[in-house]
Amino acid sequence: MENYFVHESSVIDEGAVIGEGTKIWHFCHVMPKAVIGDNCNIGQNVFVDNNAAIGNRVKIQNNVSIYNGVELEDDVFVGPSVVFTNVINPRSFIERKDQFKKTLVRKGASIGANATIVCGVEIGAYALIGAGAVVTKDIPDFAIAVGNPAKITGYTNEEGTLNS
Repeated sequence: MENYFVHESSVIDEGAVIGEGTKIWHFCHVMPKAVIGDNCNIGQNVFVDNNAAIGNRVKIQNNVSIYNGVELEDDVFVGPSVVFTNVINPRSFIERKDQFKKTLVRKGASIGANATIVCGVEIGAYALIGAGAVVTKDIPDFAIAVGNPAKITGYTNEEGTLNS
C-alpha cells in the first residue's frame, strides 16, 4: 500500500522510491531511479530524474527539474522555477551523460525563485540563495548569497533571520 499522494496527472515510473506522507502534485514526472524522502511536497510540473536524491521534508515549488546528480538533503526549500544544471558544457550533438557533475544542497538550505544553480557546486546547510541568483561556486553554511554571479552578502541562522 502506498502511503503518499500522487495527483492523477503525474507519472511515477516503476522503481522510483517515494517516502511516506509525500505529496506529488499536477503534471510531475518521477523517473525510475529517483529517490524522494518522507513528507515532501512536490509542486506542479516538477521533474525528478534518475539518480536524483531528495531528502525528508523537502519542499519543491512549481516548474523545477531535479536532474541526475542533484542531491537535496533534508528540509531544503526550492522556490518556483529554480534551474539546476548537470553538465558544464552541453552540446545537443555530443552525449555527455558520463560527465554529469554532482550538485549538493545541504540540510535546511533555501533557494529563491528563478535562481540558477550551476552543476558541481555545494550549497551549505541553512544557506539562503536569493531569488534570481546564479550560483557558480560553493556557498558556505548559513551564508546569504544574491546576484549574478551570486556573492555572499551576510549570514543567517537556522530560522532564516539575519545574524548581526
